[in-house]
Amino acid sequence: MKYQKVQKQLDEREKLRKFRELDDAFAQALRQLEDPNSGFDIPTGPPVRSIAALEADDQAARASEQDRLFNQRLKALIEEYGLSERDVSEVIQILVDYQLWELDKTPVATH
Repeated sequence: MKYQKVQKQLDEREKLRKFRELDDAFAQALRQLEDPNSGFDIPTGPPVRSIAALEADDQAARASEQDRLFNQRLKALIEEYGLSERDVSEVIQILVDYQLWELDKTPVATH
């Protein structure tokens, strides 16, 4: 029984010593962080992007995909009806000139 008490006492002292070492290391790290002249380099992750920037990227990707789909459908229609790109361009220009087609508000339907 005496052996167990001595061993237990040593374990408690060892735990206390390790705790003090950890506490000292933590205190030193805090002092380094607070020191403006410290060369302490804190690693950081990649820059945080705002939700607005992420939404803008997402919107740009959707617009790009819509443009790609529109061009793909337009080319398919041109082939199907045997038209030239010049003929289609002239029709679009006439629609725009007579304000029957507003270029910046034209919805692109996705199927």
